[in-house]
Parts: sequence; C-alpha cells; structure tokens
Amino acid sequence: MPLWKIHGNGRTVAPGAVVRPEERLNWPATIAIGVQHVVAMFGATFLVPILTGFPVPTTLLFSGVGTILFLLITRNKLPSYLGSSFAFIAPVTAATAANAVGGESGMGSALAGIVAVGVLLAIIGVVVHTVGVRWVDRFLPPVLAGTIVALIGFNLAGAARGNFEQAPVTAFFTLAVTILFAVVFRGFLGRISIFLGVIAGYVFAGIRGELDFSAVDKAAWVGFPTFHLPNFTTPGTWSAMAMFLPVVLVLIAENVGHVRGVATMVEDPSINKQTGKALIADGISTTVAGFFGGSGTTTYGENIGVMASTRVYSTAAYWVAGITAVLLSMSPKFGAVINSVPPGVLGGVTTALYGLIGVIGIKIWVDNRVDFSRPVNQYTAAVGLIVAVGGFMIKDGESGFELGGIVLATVGAILIYHLGNLIARLRRSGADDPKPLEAVGPLGGDPA
Repeated sequence: MPLWKIHGNGRTVAPGAVVRPEERLNWPATIAIGVQHVVAMFGATFLVPILTGFPVPTTLLFSGVGTILFLLITRNKLPSYLGSSFAFIAPVTAATAANAVGGESGMGSALAGIVAVGVLLAIIGVVVHTVGVRWVDRFLPPVLAGTIVALIGFNLAGAARGNFEQAPVTAFFTLAVTILFAVVFRGFLGRISIFLGVIAGYVFAGIRGELDFSAVDKAAWVGFPTFHLPNFTTPGTWSAMAMFLPVVLVLIAENVGHVRGVATMVEDPSINKQTGKALIADGISTTVAGFFGGSGTTTYGENIGVMASTRVYSTAAYWVAGITAVLLSMSPKFGAVINSVPPGVLGGVTTALYGLIGVIGIKIWVDNRVDFSRPVNQYTAAVGLIVAVGGFMIKDGESGFELGGIVLATVGAILIYHLGNLIARLRRSGADDPKPLEAVGPLGGDPA
C-alpha cells in the first residue's frame, strides 16, 4: 500500500478541494512544492543562527532532520516544517555572553538550555497525548499566551538597535524595502518579504562596499556541518537554563496553534488528536539539535501560508523539504555566504522582525477578544511587557546566578494572572465591583 494516494489527476487541485496529508500530487509537482517550502522557511531559519552566532549549516541540517523526525513521530498525519524558533534568540544571546570564559564563547551553556527546553517540551507532549490539551488552555489562556509571545519579541529591541546603528543607511534601506515588499506583494511573495528584504539589503550593502567575502573564498563547496556539544558543567549553565524555560510556553502555543490551524483548513477535527505527538516531536527535534550545535525548532507559520495558498497539505512535500534542507547543509560555502550578511542588513530586518514577533502576541489578544477593562488582564500584560522591554535583571555577582528580563517577565505575568483569578474566585460576590478579576477568553474560559 503506498504511503500517499494520488489526489485527483495528480496535477491540479480542483476549486474548493484540498490535497490532504495522506494524499499527494505527482512527484514533479510535489518536489516543486517541497522546494517552495524550503524557500518559505529559509529567510527566517537562517536569521536565527546569524543573530546567535550558531553555525548556519548545522542549524539548517537539524531543521531538516527535525522535520523528518516530526513526520515520523506523527506518522505522516500532520504536515509541518520545523524551522529555527525566534523564541530562543534572547536566551541564547544572553547565555552565550554570560558564560563566555577565556575568550571562548558560552555556546555550550546555550546548547544546554536548548536541550533542557526540548526535554521539557517532549515530557509535556507525553502528558498532553495522555490526558488531552484542555489543561494547557487553562494554564496558558490568550492573555498570557499573547503576553509571553509579545515580551520575547520586544525584549530584543536593543539587539536590533545595536545592529542598526552600525550601518544606519543600509539598515534603513533594508527596513524600507522589507516593508514595501510586504505591502506591495500578495500571497507567497508577501509572506517571504523578510527573505526578499535581506536579499535586497545584501545587494545594497555590496554596492556600498560593506561585504566581506574572505570566509566565502576559503570555504569548501562540499563538507559536513560543524558540530558543538552542550556544556552542563560551566558554573553559570544552570542559572542560564532558567532563561530558557519561558520558551517552552511559546513552543506549546505555536505547536497547538499549528495543529488547530491545519485541522481547520483541511476541515478534519481528528487532526487535533495529533497535538501531543506534535509537542513530543518538536521536543525531540529541539533536544537533538541542542546536543549537536543546532538551534531549537518550532512549527513555521511561513509554511502554513504556503499550504493555504497552494491548498496542498501533503506530508510528501515536507519530506522533500526536509531532505532538501539536509542536502543544502552539506555545503560550507553556502553557509559562509549566509554568514556574510552584514550588520546593517541584520539591523534593518530585525527591527521589523522582532517587532512582528511582539505584534503576533498582540494579535493573540485581538483574535481572542481579551477584555482589557479587567484589571487582572491589564496588569498581566503591563508588568510583563515593561519588565521584558526594560531588561530587568536579578543577578548575584558571587555565584554567577542570573535571571534576565524574559524569565522575570514570564514568571511575573503567570503569577499575576493566576493569583489574580484566585482572588476573583474568593470574592466572587463583589457586587460593588462591576469588573471583578475574572479570567476571560475562549481558550482559557473561566477557571472556576
């Protein structure tokens, strides 16, 4: 029995129809769509290692390997590409800088944090697969989910400014072109505006003489990626791990949203049963990547866009995408070209990109009609965002223990929300207060 049955005539998709996960078009069409998925994920995936200092080919390798693992674990029932997660940028950057010793980077400590996130996510996936996803909805309602996603994006504002100021003319050009592409283009081209903006900025930087091709000239055309191992013994590693834990909440929200999105678009509610397996798969993928020097992974909205525009949800296309990513990772020269993107281009594109991450969190509030007339919701978002944007920190100079803005903001938002609603339940009869501290939102419901 074939893994995928041919949809219709194998060449086209009839109006109103979709190619389901267990179906495929003919192989030429499937390969073309698979390569399109690589292009869609590429602009975002390669930015993460550039911004964190991780090797690009290694990250690309484990995004392909992670995609294949995801398809195997979900038994070809859930289409998804696992690309580099932006939620890891802030903790990786902080952990790498904080644990640099003797001229060596703290990459080992950052990888340990990625491994910790992957293991925890896989464990949560097992729980979700066993008891269902409802408890996640209650613990992470829209006001909290939106706040956590937003604060991770806005926390990176300083990093974007740092790159922008190194070459403001190039940065401004890259930012302007990226926005222009997003506004002018529709469909697939509009969804890869970040990628197109980087290409345009790269050409502009070359015209201005800001490119350095020395590493590209020395790199081989074919070769294995560079591997790095996590370091669990550095004194600051365990405190660094705390910076990564909020990322788990973001990955849960992204994976749950991805599964629900696919289920809705193919009109098959049974796909929601794959939520636990999706979390397990992403957790294992992230763990494997962290053990060998790759970035943590997540499901990609860019690829959801490709599926929506093509109406092809075949997992066969994702096998093609995963294998293509693995093959591309075997070219050190390709990785050197990516690493040659200058700071000005990165400054322009990350000014938009980090802001968009924050806006995604706000969109979660809007889509779920979070009621910000209620004090508990106001303070959950307000305190979380200010702590993250302000870069609040708790640091012990003697022990090296450190908690950064993302950790403090996430913990603070969770405590404010859940303790606030505990108070609301205790004072439910407050007739004098027309706006008691209640939980709201279709995902979270009323915890009482």
